[in-house]
Amino acid sequence: MQLKRIKIGSNLKELTSHRTVTVPVACYKTTIRQNIQGYIPLHWHDELQFVYVLKGEAVFRVNEETIVVKEGSGLFINSGRLHMAEDPSQSGCVYLCLNVSPHFVLSPELFTIYMYPYIQSTNLSYVVIDATHDWGKSILRAILHIRQMIQQEPLYYEIDIGIQLAHIWQNLITNGFRLEYDQAEAVKHERMKKMLNWIHHHFNEKILLEDIARAGQLSRSECCRYFKRMLKTTPLRYVNDYRIQKSVVLLQQADLNVSDIAYQVGFNSTSYFIDHFRRLMNMTPLEYRKNNGQGRKVPPLPTQ
Repeated sequence: MQLKRIKIGSNLKELTSHRTVTVPVACYKTTIRQNIQGYIPLHWHDELQFVYVLKGEAVFRVNEETIVVKEGSGLFINSGRLHMAEDPSQSGCVYLCLNVSPHFVLSPELFTIYMYPYIQSTNLSYVVIDATHDWGKSILRAILHIRQMIQQEPLYYEIDIGIQLAHIWQNLITNGFRLEYDQAEAVKHERMKKMLNWIHHHFNEKILLEDIARAGQLSRSECCRYFKRMLKTTPLRYVNDYRIQKSVVLLQQADLNVSDIAYQVGFNSTSYFIDHFRRLMNMTPLEYRKNNGQGRKVPPLPTQ
C-alpha cells in the first residue's frame, strides 16, 4: 500500500493543491489509513469542503465536536474551520472530498447575501448531510456529478460545475439555519489557531509554556484552560506529541539515525524521545522503522 502525505503549512493551512486549471474546485478520493500518519491530520483551508463517505465510516473532528459519518452519508465543513479525520474502527473508510472556493459558488452580488453570512457565522462549523433526506441525497448526487465532470471534461463542463455548486449551496442553506456571530467565540478559535501555528513553527526549538501562551495573547493559566477544554490535553504534552508526529515522517528516511531524529524534532535527550515514542506508539522508533511505517499508525493528536 502506498502511503500518502497531506501537505500542511506551519499555520496548519493545507498546502496540497487539488484544483483544476480552469476552476477553483477539487474533487478527489481519500482512503484515510493510506495517509502516512494513518489519519488526516489537523488542518484548515479557505475552501468549503463537502465529504461523501463511499465505504466504511469516518470520525471527523471539527472545532470542539466529534462527528461520525457513516457510509452513504456526507459532511459539510465550513471555511476556515480546524478539522481532521480518522478511521479508528479500521473500516477501510474511503470518501470523496469536494473542496471549492466560496467565491466560485455564487456571483459577487449573491455572495454578499447568501454566502458571506454563513461563512462568518460562529454556529455553523459543519452540517451532516443525511442521505435519508431529499436535500441530502441531492447534494451527494451533485458531488458525484461534479467528480464525473472533472474527470471527463465535456464541453462547457465548467459551467455545469458552477450550476451544480449553486444547487448544492441552495440545498444546504434552505434547511433554515439560524445564523449567529459570537465575537468571543470567534476570538477563542483564532487564539487557538495562533498557538497551534506557533507550536508547529517552533516545535524543534526549546518551548516553554509562556511562549505558547504569548502566541495566543493569554496568561499561562488561560493557555492551559484552552488546551484542556478544546484539545483535552496540556500545551507541553501537545508539543511532545506533535514532535513524535514529525519524527514518524523522518523515520521513513533510512539515512537518519534515531539520535539525529530526536534532536531534529526538538528533544534534547534521545532516551526521552524513545520513551515518549514508546508511550505514544507502543513500540520503539527502531521497531517502527523495521515495520517501515506499515505497522501501528501514529495516534492522532487531540484537536478542536
